[in-house]
Formats: sequence, structure tokens, C-alpha cells
Amino acid sequence: MKDQLIQSISKYVDLSSEEEKLIDFFWTEKTLEKGEYLLRNGEICRTDNFVANGALKAYYINPQSGREEILYFAIENWWATDIESFQKQKASIYNIQAIERTELLQINYNSFQKMLFKIPKLERFFRIILENYLGSLQKRLITNNTLDAEQRYFTFVENYAKIADKVPQYVIASYLGITAEFLSRIRKKHKSS
Repeated sequence: MKDQLIQSISKYVDLSSEEEKLIDFFWTEKTLEKGEYLLRNGEICRTDNFVANGALKAYYINPQSGREEILYFAIENWWATDIESFQKQKASIYNIQAIERTELLQINYNSFQKMLFKIPKLERFFRIILENYLGSLQKRLITNNTLDAEQRYFTFVENYAKIADKVPQYVIASYLGITAEFLSRIRKKHKSS
């Protein structure tokens, strides 16, 4: 699993063999079973998490409707962390839960800071990861504000085919801000046309 993380980092930053060994030292492996929580609302996010295998969903419970609302998904080679909770070491406002058996690499906050001190070029890697994340958030906001539900669904499937294959439809519906029944109608309409 650690080779997978190093390969991900190496797409953006050249690492020496000594730096690869240092990275290996800081990260630990964790497995979550389907339905198990990585983080719960009210807890402090103690680790940054690289998904080696599996799938997670981050969500909060809408206080008005009582419904689960999906914030993001994380699959292989993606990250799953409450960034604000991790950076400020304060309580999270959402949950992160395994959709299927998931293998993670984790680093705690203090180790993360030490790793960045010892390998300063990793600052660049994590900046790029954050920029990519912010770009995807911007696209999601624009998509949600400009496209109807059907267009949002097909844009999601086009951009995130791997997630669409892994994640139950009712969870995708939550992510898109529609009901599972409405998503079912969209899919049925598309199949018949």
C-alpha cells in the first residue's frame, strides 16, 4: 500500500530513496469494514487518510430534513479527511464512513508536520492535492447551480465513472441533491430512449 502512496506522490514530486523510506516510516495502515466510520461528527479528525483500496463517503445529517447529505466520495488514490478539523484539531461537523471494505494509509497530525519538516518538497504535493480538491468543489458548485438534476447525473457519471460503478444509486442521489426515486426515473428514461 505504501508503494501506492509513493507512486501517487511521485506524479508531482521527485523523491529520493531516502525520502521514500522516510515517508514509509510516517504512515500506518488501517482497514475499515463496510459501514465502519473513519470519522464521526463531533470528533477531531486526527489523521490524514489516503485511500489505497475501497470507497468512503463523507456526509452530514441535514438538521431540517434529517436526511444524509453527501459531501464527497473517496476511492482508490484519493484522500478522505476533514481538512479543517485536521488542520485546526477541532471537532468535525461531518462523518466519513466506509461504503465497502476500505484499506487506508494514515498519518496523524504531529507526524504530518514532522514529515513536511523533514521533506519540504511534500508541501508542493499537498498544495497540488488541495488545489485539485478546490477545483472539483468549484465545478460541483457550478454544476449544482446551473444544471438540472438529469444533467447533473450524467455529468457525474461522465466525470466519475469509477464512483458510479461502486456506489449505490441512493447514495449518488443524495450527492446530487435528489431523491433515489427521481434518480431511478432519470435512469429508466435514459434506458428507454
